[in-house]
Amino acid sequence: MAAALVSIALADRIAVLTMERPPVNAMSRAFMGNLETGLAHAAADPAVRAIIITSALPGMFSGGADIRELEGLDAAGCAAFIALGQGLFTRVGEIPKPILAAINGVCLGGGLELSMACDLRIAAESARFGQPEVNLGVVSGWGGTQRLPRLVGRTRALQMLMLGDQISADEALAMGLVNRVVPDDMLIAEATAVARRLAAKSPVALAKVKETVVRGLALPLAQGLSEEARCYAEAYRADDAKEGIRAFLEKRPPRFPGR
Repeated sequence: MAAALVSIALADRIAVLTMERPPVNAMSRAFMGNLETGLAHAAADPAVRAIIITSALPGMFSGGADIRELEGLDAAGCAAFIALGQGLFTRVGEIPKPILAAINGVCLGGGLELSMACDLRIAAESARFGQPEVNLGVVSGWGGTQRLPRLVGRTRALQMLMLGDQISADEALAMGLVNRVVPDDMLIAEATAVARRLAAKSPVALAKVKETVVRGLALPLAQGLSEEARCYAEAYRADDAKEGIRAFLEKRPPRFPGR
């Protein structure tokens, strides 16, 4: 992958994708292509059971889309740029492995939309969040208007989307936008600890949890329950379930084969 955009490191069944495009990790077309390549590599590697996305820039997760690439676009160019980000973040949600965002600082616009596409979000105490697109005379285009209300509710989402203000990590935690807040110097250690816990669980079960939640949110309750029953049955037939049940009865930790 190209230097100074996104790097990938593999260890202990965890893939860490680190964004590094100074000064703000602005998401250009090349940047998003680099991120997609890293995600595809981690998703395809059978040794990887959990993925962390973070930033190497002090105090900066991502400032969002590269505004320079937005200027002067015609209608077709604008539509293509929006489709690029929406497509990438949709694929983040479709990857069957758990994905954590370790948010080390400013997380705005497309940066927040990326983090919301992840399954879990751990924030440093100094992190700040916002969807400031309204200040540019546009709206969030990479899922912000859809994922934000699903995470925090209509009232809080409209406040963030319409005012464009930034909120603190503690405010984000209180409204359910992030899962936990930790001291800045503990962020990667905490994200890694959570990823290790996930890596020890059944990959089949985790994939089915993600699948049924993502699909179910777009369905009426009765159809969502049908999806849940289907995913349960598929997980039950897998070797992981046989090992998990056997380990429970034998009172020992399970050793999930991942199939």
